Amino acid sequence: MVRGKTQLKRIENTTSRQATFSKRRKGLLKKASELSVLCDADVALIIFSPRGKLNQYASSSMEETIGRYKRHVKNTQDSTSPFVDQNAQLQPLKHEAQRMSKKIEQLETSKRKLLGEDLGKCSIRGLRKIERQLDRSISIIRARKTSLYRKLIEQLKEKERILVAENAMLREKLRLDQHQISNEDNAAVSIVETALSIGLPDQILNYTLFLQQ
Repeated sequence: MVRGKTQLKRIENTTSRQATFSKRRKGLLKKASELSVLCDADVALIIFSPRGKLNQYASSSMEETIGRYKRHVKNTQDSTSPFVDQNAQLQPLKHEAQRMSKKIEQLETSKRKLLGEDLGKCSIRGLRKIERQLDRSISIIRARKTSLYRKLIEQLKEKERILVAENAMLREKLRLDQHQISNEDNAAVSIVETALSIGLPDQILNYTLFLQQ
């Protein structure tokens, strides 16, 4: 069975990354030594670990090899055209653009897998990893939804409290208005009854009838 090409990318696990660095560093130093011996080449190798530790190998003298490299670079730059210098200045930008392009491609691939697409090449381990990512995403979404529901319920309860207070104020105002109207009606009835109860004395009434005769 033909083994597929492994995609090189940064190892996320710190322990695995350190173990891989140590193993590959030893292999690289060994290859540099073999190249120097087999081909009689002047080899200089400089490696800085992720923690900043220096690892180096030189088939002769590191200082002489670096000086030779600097002289070679200077002579090369002096003999090239300005267009080459411009191209050299653009190289970091090109590398950054390539790196970002690969990053975007990785994100697009991850997005398609999370949507359930392009899963044919995924192993059981990869599918489990995607499943765990989806479970974490669902948990976060549900927690956010629950938080929004709670805020909405609190807002509705606050509106209910305000409406109940306003309703109580309106009832009290209506009761006071009805009481005032009732008192005014009672006062008016009392005045009418008082006016009706006041009449002329009998003597004055008889005298008035006598004069009319």
